[in-house]
Amino acid sequence: MKVEEVHEIGSRILAEVEKAIVGKREVLKLLLTTILADGHILIEDLPGLAKTLMAKSFASALGVRFRRVQFTPDLLPSDILGVSVFNQKTLEFEFKKGPIFTNILLADEINRAPPKTQSALLEAMQERQVTIEGKTRILRRPFIVIATQNPIEQEGTYPLPEAQLDRFLVRLRVGYPSKDEEIEILRRRIARKKEGVDIDRITTPEQVVDMQRAIEEVYVSDAVLEYITDIISATRENKREIDVGASPRGSLALLKLSRAYAALEGRDYVIPDDVKAVAIPALSHRLILKRELWYTKVSQENVMQRLLEKVPVPKFE
Repeated sequence: MKVEEVHEIGSRILAEVEKAIVGKREVLKLLLTTILADGHILIEDLPGLAKTLMAKSFASALGVRFRRVQFTPDLLPSDILGVSVFNQKTLEFEFKKGPIFTNILLADEINRAPPKTQSALLEAMQERQVTIEGKTRILRRPFIVIATQNPIEQEGTYPLPEAQLDRFLVRLRVGYPSKDEEIEILRRRIARKKEGVDIDRITTPEQVVDMQRAIEEVYVSDAVLEYITDIISATRENKREIDVGASPRGSLALLKLSRAYAALEGRDYVIPDDVKAVAIPALSHRLILKRELWYTKVSQENVMQRLLEKVPVPKFE
């Protein structure tokens, strides 16, 4: 598949998802960018902002298998991965696959499950495989985890450790719709006369994998590579606000996402604007701010925005 086809198919996918989601074009584009970059997504926002609907709509438009797991304090790793069950007819143990054996897994309110259950996802997210009872089982591509969490309800939750946060390629925030957008949501609900939205399938799982492979053909110049490393270095050198900056995994995240973003824009080469478009969702959750900032309204996104304004943008021809 060529990059031009990725742009054409990507536009059709976004148009289809926008049947269900009103006025969040940039968030949807970043979500599709991450899927094409073969990365996992953490959506952190308030309840009722269509986080689950976004995941289901993309799964429908992409034509891939979709499973949802509601994370709760009593959820066990076997509830996600699967378990062996004794078959009394054959007198043998049979493995019953868990919901992780899918293409898009929605981990709803992931921070409500205990660390042991959260860690069950780590191998799957990083290696695209799971090891159960000493046997390794490969997860079929594409495999994307879309996790959600509520930032205001912290009672009875288990905050994600930095090691697991780092496994997510991006952290996205949806935000409230504008007044006009909310009116449009109500109008569409009246017009369709039912709760659900019909999403047409645009691709197949095999085509999604082909699109992911096509991203590898997007050209990145030395000037853009230097710009990426300058941004990463800025996170490590800002000792006034940041305790721990982005690791090389952050550099790779910027590279993968900027190539996918360029392809969705219809280009087979990356420009600095592509890097800037993905830098905040790609790097904010990888920063550990100074302890004194924890009690202020300064967020990781605020710090990243200021850093981007300071890092010189290379001239690009």
